[in-house]
Amino acid sequence: MVFSSTVFLFSFLPIVLLVYYLCPARWKNLFLLTASLVFYGWGEPRYIVVMTLSILFNYGCGLAVDGIKSKHKSARLMLALSVAGNLSLLGYFKYTDFFIENINQLAGTSIGLLQLTLPIGISFYTFQAMSYVIDVYRDKARPQRNILDFATYITLFPQLIAGPIVRYVTIEEQLKSRHCSLAQGAEGIRRFIIGLGKKVLLANQAGLLWTEISAMDLDHLPAVTAWLGAIAFTFQIYFDFSGYSDMAIGLGKLLGFDFLENFNYPYVSKSITEFWRRWHISLSTWFKEYLYIPLGGNRKGLGRQCINILIVWALTGFWHGASWNFLWWGLYFGVLLILEKVWLLQYLEKMPGWLQHLYALLLIVFGWVIFAETSGLSFLAYLRSMLGSGGIGDQRSLYFLMSGGAGLCIMALASTRLPGQFAGWCLKWLEEKPILYVTVKNLYFLLILFLSTAFLVSDTYNPFLYFRF
Repeated sequence: MVFSSTVFLFSFLPIVLLVYYLCPARWKNLFLLTASLVFYGWGEPRYIVVMTLSILFNYGCGLAVDGIKSKHKSARLMLALSVAGNLSLLGYFKYTDFFIENINQLAGTSIGLLQLTLPIGISFYTFQAMSYVIDVYRDKARPQRNILDFATYITLFPQLIAGPIVRYVTIEEQLKSRHCSLAQGAEGIRRFIIGLGKKVLLANQAGLLWTEISAMDLDHLPAVTAWLGAIAFTFQIYFDFSGYSDMAIGLGKLLGFDFLENFNYPYVSKSITEFWRRWHISLSTWFKEYLYIPLGGNRKGLGRQCINILIVWALTGFWHGASWNFLWWGLYFGVLLILEKVWLLQYLEKMPGWLQHLYALLLIVFGWVIFAETSGLSFLAYLRSMLGSGGIGDQRSLYFLMSGGAGLCIMALASTRLPGQFAGWCLKWLEEKPILYVTVKNLYFLLILFLSTAFLVSDTYNPFLYFRF
């Protein structure tokens, strides 16, 4: 089940919210756990077993680590066991066939592939479970002794299948007690509708253009067409994932939770360093807290820091999927971050702002091409096309430009703060007329909801990119 589906919007969510609000406080977590398992099991009920095993394993590890903390070596051994267990579970489902394929190619063997279906959201809930045990070991979190509350944390359906990665310490107190106010609920509804609009009205339309262009012969793809496709994917992945995060945060508010922000207008960045402070903040923070700093961070000299950055970004890329292009994508950004840290940023800061912005956007678009083209080294063919190997343009380039250019311009505008600032400026004129103010504001959100629903009913193209991660 996905958020941008009529089943979720008009059946699952209304029923869940109605029963949830009617539940006594002591039963809310039990009901929320049940609803989350139904939500997850809607698509793959067999993998509820995998999630249950993960919950039991990490619940036990958290208690064990806390119980033997006074015995330092034993606690570290238990922590290592926890990390190894979680990574083994993730690796088995996500990477086994990848390694078998590569062994077969290198050694000339014919080991059969397991052809496992990747459990939805396993990368996200595994990282959440690992962070919980690590934080208990570090005394940053108290061990959760109520297995019902712990299971609710792991399975919480708003962020279960595509994040953001919610650390236990962020919602520890909210798991025990939370209050759903009318104002918070209204804010949650508005945030959810904005996310739905991003996903359905923007991401899906950009995705249609990218899908059509990326299916063409890459060796003869004109530069104009290639650039339009790359820009379309750049907007698709942003509005797809940030839209999902908005919906997750909105649903969290409806249930009484406050999740941290996951995006902060990343395409306004003026450097790659700034971009990764704004994009998928929960993942960047996770790798910084639980890998980069334990490796030594910047505490052991510049050379070691550069090695740490490469390790982190290689694993960041590989986390996204069992394909070589994700590893190259991670290393690509790792190298760029090192170059900026060592010498490039000092020169960038002296350049005009628009030139800094252009520099960042060009490198970001190139990076998304590496990310999107998962077939071997096909991203190299696509990048060559962007540089003109297939010519400058043709009639189809003109067609794509005429049919999709205006939409891409709207998406470029929507990826900045300008629409929100303009809406705030317009509404400011109505503040002295509260009835008209509330009416106009609500009509705006109802319009987005109506248009999104209309698109969902009439359109069969509705993927969620981050489900596969």
